[in-house]
Amino acid sequence: MGKRVFREGVRILTRLCVLVLVVAVGLCSELRVRVRLSDGLVTEEVLEADSERDTISLEFKQGDGTLITFVADFKQDVKIFRALILGELERGQNQYQALCFISRLNRNEIIPSESMARLRQKNPQAIRLAEERRGLEQLTMSAAVNLSRAWQLSSHIHNMCSEAREAIYTREADVKHWLDKGVDASIFEVLPQTTEAASFKACHSTKDLWQPCLCTYSLRLEWYPCLLKYCRSRDTTGKGSNYKCGIKSCSKGYHFTYYVPQKQLCLWDEET
Repeated sequence: MGKRVFREGVRILTRLCVLVLVVAVGLCSELRVRVRLSDGLVTEEVLEADSERDTISLEFKQGDGTLITFVADFKQDVKIFRALILGELERGQNQYQALCFISRLNRNEIIPSESMARLRQKNPQAIRLAEERRGLEQLTMSAAVNLSRAWQLSSHIHNMCSEAREAIYTREADVKHWLDKGVDASIFEVLPQTTEAASFKACHSTKDLWQPCLCTYSLRLEWYPCLLKYCRSRDTTGKGSNYKCGIKSCSKGYHFTYYVPQKQLCLWDEET
């Protein structure tokens, strides 16, 4: 009787789980999740996992129409952020402007691609709120990346960043790491100094649209699976064991600072 009650309790808890890891053949690689952005608007995130290529991607549209794409390449330990920003046509910009930011991927940032591919949700219409709101990460992007040679860092950069050909950035610390691993130095171009630079003003305080300045761009991944959760069970002999039974969700913001040759390329960064 006791074992039956225990099993029934486990079934009830399983039904209550909104997101669970399904260990089964024929894994689904796409998950659509509704999330609330910081401006209060609700958007749909599309998360895709490819366990063979060992990647996870996340994409959503912001309230201003900007399309944000994030890719985690676990094979190369590289993460890629892309922003497709609607241009201001009346101010001489193109229809949209593309930015790409590339940096090293830490293993504890997001769950493995194999686990992501097994993820399901019970109620697709629910609006998700992240369980943990991680701190804002400040990134000074002091080098440009050559698109034609970027395959040495990740095979996904070319497809992700082809529209941002002249606006692909990375950090000095990441450049040093990749050079130590044998990556060709010709991939990178050091940009004018972006820290403690008296000669360059922040773009938001620069009046001349054709002057170089330091641009900033911020984005936030409102909801993504950052950690695996484990539950404990016991067999008929009473021996306990842990198994994967769900995920912990996180939200994280990123603030990028980088050099642009003219303020015209950074019109969103203005004083209000």
